[in-house]
Amino acid sequence: MARMKFLCDTERCIECNGCVTACKNEHEVPWGVQRRRVVTINDGVVGQEKSLSVACMHCSDAPCMAVCPTDCFYRTEEGVVLHDKDVCIGCGYCFYACPFGAPQFPQSGTFGLRGKMDKCTFCAGGPEEDGSEAEFEKYGKNRLAEGKLPLCAEMCSTKALLAGDAVEVSNIFRERVIRRGGKGVEAIGWSTAYGKGSADADTRAAAATAPVPEKTGGAQ
Repeated sequence: MARMKFLCDTERCIECNGCVTACKNEHEVPWGVQRRRVVTINDGVVGQEKSLSVACMHCSDAPCMAVCPTDCFYRTEEGVVLHDKDVCIGCGYCFYACPFGAPQFPQSGTFGLRGKMDKCTFCAGGPEEDGSEAEFEKYGKNRLAEGKLPLCAEMCSTKALLAGDAVEVSNIFRERVIRRGGKGVEAIGWSTAYGKGSADADTRAAAATAPVPEKTGGAQ
């Protein structure tokens, strides 16, 4: 079974916000909620700017699931982290636990009114019947049930935002790094996650830049 993941190639992201617009239009996201947003690091510093498209990363060890007192979060067979709005009590614990700021409160009411949290669903809907009106009203369109990938990635004009099976996504990014003549791993946050100079980091960096067999087809 595929394990779905996102990855943003900062060397290709041009901060056009096409992914943000595509997400809001496809799912009719509530006013004030950004399931996906583009952030720029070192904004205004010539030669050092890096733009990054950020949403729920559907973590393998999701902190939102760990802190939720009602266990409204759950993981699908594809590794997508979703939540049941009928169980959510709007306590906001997930909001504070998530390092990506993915779970959000709609801005139509006061924070303390215990609204229902909203977040990126990887275009996988929710616990309701696939393709039903109830599912769309609460969670947006279920593109995965239709055999499609998240629209944010499909609409990315520079193919900076990758989505799909983690193995395929990592293979595509690894080939790009090699073609650019890169050394080590260029993904934002790698050194933070694995530690600079650590044995694990060096091993993973070597594996990520190792030559891969030539193949035809696929996004490049």
